[in-house]
Amino acid sequence: MEQNKQKYYITTAIAYASKKPHFGNTYEAIMTDAMARYKKQMGYDVFYCTGTDEHGQKIEDLAKEAGITPKAYVDGVAGEIRELWDNMDVDYDHFIRTTDDYHEAAVQKIFKKFYDQGDIYKGKYEGWYCTPCESFFTETQAEGGKCPDCGRPVQKAEEEAYFFKMSKYADRLLSHIESHPEFIQPESRKKEMVNNFLKVEGGLQDLCVSRTSFSWGIPVTFDPRHVTYVWLDALTNYITAIGYDPDKSYEEQSEKFRKYWPADVHVIGKDILRFHTIYWPIFLMALDIPLPKQIFGHPWFNFGADKMSKSRGNVIYADELAGRFGVDGVRYYALAEMPFANDGSITYETVIKRFNTDLVNNLGNLVKRTLDMQKKYFDKVVQAPVECEPLDDELKAACVKAFEGLVKNMDAFRIADALECIFEMLSRANKYIDETTPWTLAKDESKKARLGTVLYNLLEAIRWGAVMLSPFIPKTAAEILAMIGTDKSDYATVGSADKFCGVEVGSTVGDSKVLFARIDESKLLAELEAEMAAKKAAEAAAKAAEIPEKPEGCALIGIEDFMGVELRTAKIVECEKVPKAKKLLKLKIDLGYEQRQVVSGIAKWYAPEELIGRKIIVVANLKPATLCGIESNGMILASGEETVRVVFLADDTPLGERVR
Repeated sequence: MEQNKQKYYITTAIAYASKKPHFGNTYEAIMTDAMARYKKQMGYDVFYCTGTDEHGQKIEDLAKEAGITPKAYVDGVAGEIRELWDNMDVDYDHFIRTTDDYHEAAVQKIFKKFYDQGDIYKGKYEGWYCTPCESFFTETQAEGGKCPDCGRPVQKAEEEAYFFKMSKYADRLLSHIESHPEFIQPESRKKEMVNNFLKVEGGLQDLCVSRTSFSWGIPVTFDPRHVTYVWLDALTNYITAIGYDPDKSYEEQSEKFRKYWPADVHVIGKDILRFHTIYWPIFLMALDIPLPKQIFGHPWFNFGADKMSKSRGNVIYADELAGRFGVDGVRYYALAEMPFANDGSITYETVIKRFNTDLVNNLGNLVKRTLDMQKKYFDKVVQAPVECEPLDDELKAACVKAFEGLVKNMDAFRIADALECIFEMLSRANKYIDETTPWTLAKDESKKARLGTVLYNLLEAIRWGAVMLSPFIPKTAAEILAMIGTDKSDYATVGSADKFCGVEVGSTVGDSKVLFARIDESKLLAELEAEMAAKKAAEAAAKAAEIPEKPEGCALIGIEDFMGVELRTAKIVECEKVPKAKKLLKLKIDLGYEQRQVVSGIAKWYAPEELIGRKIIVVANLKPATLCGIESNGMILASGEETVRVVFLADDTPLGERVR
């Protein structure tokens, strides 16, 4: 690679390895790919990094539900995500996983470095926690008991944790944001971050950076009860992916790191802007390395007017969509339909309309008509443009204008606007056919030279269109260039009127083919409706099959018998395994009015550290029993036989309450 090329380091947010990403999540990888390809076309030395975020409580819980280890769980999901990116023609340079050994080792060193220099301290967290978002919130932030980011219910949490002194760097960060207006884009996102976090009463809150209530994370080396909290782990992927070594100063880092850092842009969803524009820059300040040049928070793709959600049943997956519209059809829709600052929308109706209008009619029809005429009138041989008219100059000007619009908009991350410029040029080329009427020129032998000129201009306009479209629909662009028989495929061969000569005179074009087949809207919508009905019926049948049969031999008891069982709320304050008894745990429980010892056969399903601090229901008036020589004074309520699930209560449940 040429040493004098200007570098361009671009990243996506790493996808959370909890489940397969839907269309809205996949958009980010496609968008970043288009930008990376564009920069390569513009002559940059590009490094595109993406990957998966694989630690946290949510993944630990999902793995437990699946009956496998967390590592096995994320191996499966990470593989599915990488396959999806590959299938959508995402040409990344590096795919990082936060379970990669080099990343985990670097995170441990970074945590220790922060602790040693006084940026991290041990404390106790009391507040509200959202498991899906892996985020803590204050009472004010979690208004109405719901997560301010995703709207799901939050849980009261209390645990020992390490905290990062965000307040120490808050003024420095605010100064950087105000002196670098390009740092947070779009502009509206910057105002939101500054006003909601940096200029609030009481200042920026310190950040919880470790957890003790679960174990699936990177252990803190000097305090192994703690695992690194997901954001300190996840955000550092941007530097560990290019070889950052916490033991070295910036000047001592590897050639690769010094070449690509600072990142030119982090492409992220607007929902995680706070972590990237507040916490991430502060971590970098504490590491004494430069900040990224820009954070671009893109909008969401909604299904119609609603946010995509499995619970709403409105999730669309990119690979399934590609089965009907092709990979480039999906890429084009994603890139052309998403506005710069507002949320985009996807419905099957809008996908079909844009597919038929832009790709079938405008692009596909232009290419096929032109190649068919070249074959019919000149046996595929390209003629010299010798008889020029003012209409030709207008077509050339439209091509130059399209390229200028492409560059202007792509440099501002206005990808949909860039595509609009290209398709306006393609529309102008279609109009040029109607204005010049090649079929009429072909009837007059004296107009043969003019006909050859018209077709040459059309082939060249198509070449410009394919070259400009190569970052967005790369396979289709390459196919078009192959059909017109040219290797002039890079941006250096277009851009100014004097370059409107890339198709070689005397060369032979290939046969035309249908690039995009028209979609019958009513037929496809009927198929989708039938598939949805069949899917719902299958889900209902599966759900019905899961309903267990009524157990046989259950003796009926009267209300007097039931009222004789005293169920009370309690908290587990201590827990340990019973020696030489694989199934038993010895617990000390607090009933509020007294503490007592209980032995329970749940060791197969729960580790002692998972239970400490949890609130439960116990049978409080059970006669004492001796198990493995240990007295047990009560029984814990749980369900299941092959898999036992303890009944846990909310953290704010008072102790000693009678359960009725």
